[in-house]
Amino acid sequence: MTEGHQEAGGGDSFDLSQFYQIFFEEAGENLDLMEQMLLNLNLETADDEELNGIFRCAHSVKGGAATFGFADVAELTHQMESLLDRLRRHELQPNPMMVDVLLESADASRVLLARHQTGETSEPPSNADLVRRISELAAGGTPIPAAAPVAAPELAAPVQAPPAVPVPAPATVAAKPGSRQLEIRMGPLDRPDQVDGVKDLFRDIVGLGSVTEVASDRADTRVFHASTSSSNEDLLDLFAFHVSREQVNIREMDTAATSWSDRDDPPPGAPVAPAPGFGFFEGAPGVPNGAASAPVEATEARPAAAKAGATKPAPSQVTAQPEAATIRVAISKVDQLINLVGELVITQAMLAQNSQALDPAANQQLMAGLADLDRNTRDLQESVMSIRMIPMSIVFSRFPRMLRDLASKLGKKVEFVTQGEATELDKGLVEKITDPLTHLVRNSCDHGIEMPGDRLAAGKPETGTITLSAAHQGGSIVIEVRDDGRGLSREKILNKARERGLDVSDQMSDGDVWQLIFAPGFSTAEVVTDVSGRGVGMDVVKKNIAALNGTVEIDSSEGYGMRVSVRLPLTLAIMDGMSVGVGDEVYILPLSSVVESFQVKDDAVNTVAQGSRLVKVRDEYMPVIELEKVFQVPRYDASKSSDIMVVVEAEGSRVALLVDELLGQQQVVVKNLETNYRKVPNVSGATILGDGKVALILDTSTLVRRSRH
Repeated sequence: MTEGHQEAGGGDSFDLSQFYQIFFEEAGENLDLMEQMLLNLNLETADDEELNGIFRCAHSVKGGAATFGFADVAELTHQMESLLDRLRRHELQPNPMMVDVLLESADASRVLLARHQTGETSEPPSNADLVRRISELAAGGTPIPAAAPVAAPELAAPVQAPPAVPVPAPATVAAKPGSRQLEIRMGPLDRPDQVDGVKDLFRDIVGLGSVTEVASDRADTRVFHASTSSSNEDLLDLFAFHVSREQVNIREMDTAATSWSDRDDPPPGAPVAPAPGFGFFEGAPGVPNGAASAPVEATEARPAAAKAGATKPAPSQVTAQPEAATIRVAISKVDQLINLVGELVITQAMLAQNSQALDPAANQQLMAGLADLDRNTRDLQESVMSIRMIPMSIVFSRFPRMLRDLASKLGKKVEFVTQGEATELDKGLVEKITDPLTHLVRNSCDHGIEMPGDRLAAGKPETGTITLSAAHQGGSIVIEVRDDGRGLSREKILNKARERGLDVSDQMSDGDVWQLIFAPGFSTAEVVTDVSGRGVGMDVVKKNIAALNGTVEIDSSEGYGMRVSVRLPLTLAIMDGMSVGVGDEVYILPLSSVVESFQVKDDAVNTVAQGSRLVKVRDEYMPVIELEKVFQVPRYDASKSSDIMVVVEAEGSRVALLVDELLGQQQVVVKNLETNYRKVPNVSGATILGDGKVALILDTSTLVRRSRH
């Protein structure tokens, strides 16, 4: 925020809207983090660190909302702060009602923030009841009389209090015995009024303490005396929307003589003793020379270094701007970078192909340069692709809240376990896999986990367990949703299938029976509720995952539980493929689907009913698909025929593709054919080869399904 002040120069006002997007992103992250900490909070043994962390999240949102003039968000989070402040000071004991109301408040804050982000001008939803419930809990659970006149609390400048919501005015709590007496110096400032809101913070936040401004020895510095029990770190967080941490210096005064304390053992959180000769505050009013303490370090706290006995940095190090660990980049820029790297990969492949006709001895230096280009291109491609990779914890984090609410609604007890949160997946895939996973997790809670009484009768613990895991396997990621519930009933599924007129038999394998639940409109629920029973979901799940070149497999044991495995490619942008030739055409097979290849004789292929062909591979018969006929490839050389088979696997089944030749393995840049041309049957995309020709990437899942019909 300081940079914005600097850019504005010395004018009376400047445009804060340039920081809106950053605020909305950070506010969303803070609300997500607060929700996660609330869900993980142990109500019996909640410690200061947990409660302070939750308070800081609410405070950061409130401070930003107040700064940008979003009064409704500031008001709601201000009420949350009041409750959280009493909790972290151990004046109240946390209970489930408090967690519920804080979670609801976080949801309401998201709604309000979304309205501001989209510029919505219609009447906002009323949060009066929510504010009243927070106030009652903050007051110790005593209901507020309906007739009692109450006033809205004042908000930090520049926010104007909203006109309607009746809430109790926060009582200013005097500093408790043992409060620290601090002098806070802020400067050098771009404008004297830059920190006018600091006094408002002390007025608005219940229990923060009191502050008065005193005369300063410098025109660009403001000095405050404060009485507070808050730590230096909390105060720095409070001031963050007014000044940067580098502009704030806090030191502790002796309570008796209004001078710096020279105790050998300062309390936790107090500034450490100054290094010799460090006299930044020498000559300040009321401060004897030589008695100054070092300003609070503005750089990021490093507990490990402190424990190791790290020396205190020199003054020049203290005031240095800390290096940012991360930067925010628009996803469109990352996509553009990936596209450019894709084009570079194609150009490199063209150069490599054209160089094959050159004499290596005569062009030794050129060949060495091309080899370096090949290696550097691959390294660059992997580095750029890793930028788009994000951990699965981003997806997993939304499920604890959803499960908590759903289990409460259904009257069930559910424990949620996650594994492999650090496993990374392409951002584009993460966005598309979230909805299918949400349905699978809801399905486990609704259909899988039994009621507590039923579980106890079956000899199980009354609390069911749903496990969500992710792991890399080869070039794919496998995501599993497991539960220890009732599992699938083979008999019930077959009966339901017969009712719907599906062609089933008692001799079907378990795997085939489980696949029936993916049929459109299929549901075994006895009663239609707002949670399930309409038969919409599992077919959409499979369709969405198939669209991502993924597969879904089900394993179940009645009475013991169920497991749904989703296998996906790690990225949709660049893939390893095997190129095969059919006539004069080249096709790409995803390498993750290829099992093996072999040369076949004519007598090894058998023709069965309706012209279908089968080949026997190690005592197993599998369907044969002739790519020449599927894509109607013209045959100019009559003497040449397809005699090579490539076995591919998808959706748990295998087929043998009949091709003319194997051209090799290579990395290909996937281009969306549907966007650039139109949807082509049996094709998932296209790529550009080294010679500039376009090759189609085959959809192995569609080809496998084709063989079944």
